[in-house]
Amino acid sequence: MNPAYELVVLVPAAFVLGWWASRRVGARRSGAEVSELSSDYFRGLNYLLNEEQDKAIEVFLKLAEYNRDTVETHLALGNLFRRRGEVDRAIRLHQHLVSRPGLSDAMKTVALLELGEDYMRAGLLDRAEALFSDLVAMDAHAPSALRHLIAIYQHERDWHKAIEHARRLEVMTGEDERPMIAQFYCELADRSRQHGARAEARDYLRQAFECQADCVRAFMLTGRLQSEDDHHADAVTAYEAAVNADIAFVPEILPPLLNSYARSQQMERAEVFLRDMLDRYSGISPVLALTHLYQQRDGERAAIDFLTSQLRLRPSVRGLMALIDATMDKIEGEARENFLILRDLTKKLLEGQAMYRCSRCGFGAKAHHWQCPSCKSWSTIRPIHGVASE
Repeated sequence: MNPAYELVVLVPAAFVLGWWASRRVGARRSGAEVSELSSDYFRGLNYLLNEEQDKAIEVFLKLAEYNRDTVETHLALGNLFRRRGEVDRAIRLHQHLVSRPGLSDAMKTVALLELGEDYMRAGLLDRAEALFSDLVAMDAHAPSALRHLIAIYQHERDWHKAIEHARRLEVMTGEDERPMIAQFYCELADRSRQHGARAEARDYLRQAFECQADCVRAFMLTGRLQSEDDHHADAVTAYEAAVNADIAFVPEILPPLLNSYARSQQMERAEVFLRDMLDRYSGISPVLALTHLYQQRDGERAAIDFLTSQLRLRPSVRGLMALIDATMDKIEGEARENFLILRDLTKKLLEGQAMYRCSRCGFGAKAHHWQCPSCKSWSTIRPIHGVASE
């Protein structure tokens, strides 16, 4: 943001805060004290504007001492400490606030929530869990406490507890948490699959579909289970259903789907499917898959002609890389050296690119994640469409 614009917006806000501070204590303090308090607010805000947070904290600590009844000041300080990474100071401040005599139940609950967040930031998840569980039991800010508990159970990969508390949150708020719960069942199904408990994995997938009938991940896991059991025709059906549920996941679905087509000897069906994808999906993955299919069936010349024609319609660095690889053996001398240089540059360009991005927070990743590592949202990591990506 433009610094001049920031000042235009924030300086009036500072005057308002200073006036508010004066009014808050005007009934109890002399004019000199009010003036000093307002001046301190201005100094603190000025330090914040100049990113001098240490000095700002000292000013606001002084303000907290001036007006020990101003709980909001203490809460703001604790939040600032936590954001700066000074979690120990935030914990001590919030613990002191919670222990204050005469604090209203509402403000004590807010302070407890802040203390729970301090514990989470410090990695003291057992303390945070106990605190949030107590708040839920008391029905105090229960939705916020439940969301924190769900976050803890996700971090600990305790999916059963995460499901239990997500269902409680649904009942309490009326919000639809079923897509998230379906992801928890998929986590359980994948864990069971890895441990060889295949019947248990299928049961978890059934429950995932009950939560979300078009759950892409559940279709993909179903396809994987069928493929591992050598039921490749059934795997094809599951993978195609995954694409129909959400076409954005084509880059993740195509590799196992093409393997199942080959294993079940359904390459004609594969070509029909990939041709359909050319019309429905703008990325390069179906083009590269068809290029490989034509290379095996019709020879390199037919594959190169198809890829070249498609690159005119949808320019792609990955497609260019495939074209260079396909034509390299036919080039000699200086032209080959130039192609090798181009190939290396293209490879380095791809290595530095994020191939996926979270649609909620903008986090970029080179590999796909079902849960965003940054904002912890589910199914929001999508392929990036562009010349240097999908």
